[in-house]
Amino acid sequence: MDPFASAVDLAAAVRARELSPVEIVEAYLDRIDWHDEGVNAFVWRDDDALRSAARDAERAVMEEDGLPPLHGVPIPVKDLARVAGQPATYGSLGSADAAVGFTDPALSRLREAGMLFMGRTNTPEMGLLPDTDNRRFGPTLNPWNTAHSPGGSSGGAAAAVAAGMAPVAHASDGGGSIRMPASACGLVGLKPSRGRVPQPLMMWEHATTEGAVTRYTRDTAALLDAMSVPDRLAMYQAPPPERPFSDEVGRDAGRLRIGLLTTPPTGVPVDPECVAAAEHTARLLESLGHSVFPVSPRFFSPQTFLGFAQTVLDAALWAVPFDRPDLLQPHTRHRMERATTRHSGHYTGAAALLQLESREIVAQWGRDFDVLLTPTLACAPPLSGQVLAAADTAPEEPNPQEIQMVSFTAFCNITGLPAISVPTYRSGDGLPIGSQLVGGPWDEGVLIRLASALEEAEDWSGHRPEAFAV
Repeated sequence: MDPFASAVDLAAAVRARELSPVEIVEAYLDRIDWHDEGVNAFVWRDDDALRSAARDAERAVMEEDGLPPLHGVPIPVKDLARVAGQPATYGSLGSADAAVGFTDPALSRLREAGMLFMGRTNTPEMGLLPDTDNRRFGPTLNPWNTAHSPGGSSGGAAAAVAAGMAPVAHASDGGGSIRMPASACGLVGLKPSRGRVPQPLMMWEHATTEGAVTRYTRDTAALLDAMSVPDRLAMYQAPPPERPFSDEVGRDAGRLRIGLLTTPPTGVPVDPECVAAAEHTARLLESLGHSVFPVSPRFFSPQTFLGFAQTVLDAALWAVPFDRPDLLQPHTRHRMERATTRHSGHYTGAAALLQLESREIVAQWGRDFDVLLTPTLACAPPLSGQVLAAADTAPEEPNPQEIQMVSFTAFCNITGLPAISVPTYRSGDGLPIGSQLVGGPWDEGVLIRLASALEEAEDWSGHRPEAFAV
C-alpha cells in the first residue's frame, strides 16, 4: 500500500476488496511508530480502539452493501476538536486530559462517512499561534526540513499527512490555521465558507471553521462533501452547493478574472520566494486560459483588524473554562489579562466594525474580480521554536513573524469567504511555498475546479519529503 495514496482511492480499494481496512490501519500505525518520534505530529493514540474499528469496517465490507463513501479510511483529529471517549487538551497544560462525552458535528459526519479516528494531532495552545508548539507536548517539526515549523495551528495534522503517517487529516481554521500549515508542508488546505461545516460554537466572532488538509484536490472535495451535511440545529448555515463538491473536480472553470495581490493587507514585508510562488501560480492560471491581473483591494482598516486580533481573540480566551489557568503559557495569560481592560462596549464596537467593513470587502468579488490570488504566507516557514519564544518572551509586543504568517489569510475568516492554499512552488532550499486562492461567498466550487486544474498542470501529489518517502 502506498501511504501517500489518495483517501478516495483507498476507499475505492476497500470497496473493491483490494485492500482491507485492517491492512491500511496497520500500515499507517507502522509509519507512525517509525517516523513520528522525529516529527511529533501525534499527541494521543488509542491503537487498540483503532484496530477494533478497522476489524469492524472489514466485516462490514464482507457482509454489507451500500458502504459509506470513505469507508475504512483512517483520519487523525486535531487536538482542538472533541470526540466522545477521547481527551481534548487544546495543546495546553491548563486543560485536563479526561475523556470528553461529546463528538463535534464535523467529526460525527466524518465517522458517518466511514472514516476511522486514528489519534489526535498537535496544536499550539488553544490554536492561537501560527506555529505548532506548546509546553505540554513540545514542537511539531516540518517533514520537509525538521529545523523548520510546519505552521499552525493545524501543524500536527499537516505534518502527519506530509510524512505519510495519514492519508488526510482533520484540521480547523480561525485565521489561516488550515492554509498556513498546508503551505508550509506542501499540501492542499481549503478553509470552507462560514456556515458550510456545522459547528456547535463558532468562535472568534464566527471566524472559525472545520476542514482538512490533504495531498489531493479530490480528497479535499470528498471530505468537504462529508463534513458539510447540513445541521438543522445551527443558527445559520451556508446555502447548499449546486452539486456535490466531488463533482467539481476536473470540471471546467470557464475563463475567470483572477486578481493578483502580493502586497498584504497589513503592509508587512513579503519574502521574495512567496511573491515568486504567487507569480508562478499566476502564470499557470494564465496558461489555463484565465485572465490574471494585479489588484489593490480594499481590506479592513487597521482599527478594525486590531479589534479582531486583540479585543475579540482576547475575550475568547478569557471565556475558556480552563482547569488550571495558572499553567497557561505567558502569551495566553497576557491576552486573558488584557481582556479585562476592555468592557463589553469595546467588544460590541469591534464586532460591529467587522460586520460593516466586511460588506465593502466582499462586494469586490464578482465586481472587480472573480477570484483573488495571493501568497498564502508572507514568509517562508520559520525555524522551529521562533514564534512561540517571541510570543512568550514579549507577549505585549507585536510579533513581526506572526503577523507575516497571517497577513494574507485572516481576512478570509473575518469575512467568511472560502479560501484554498495550493502547493505549486518550492523555495530554493526545497521548502514548500503555497499560493492562496480566495473565492466569492459560498463558492468553494470554483476553488476546487481551479485547484484540480492546477494539480493536473503541476502534479504536486508526487512531491514527497525525501526523509519520509519510504
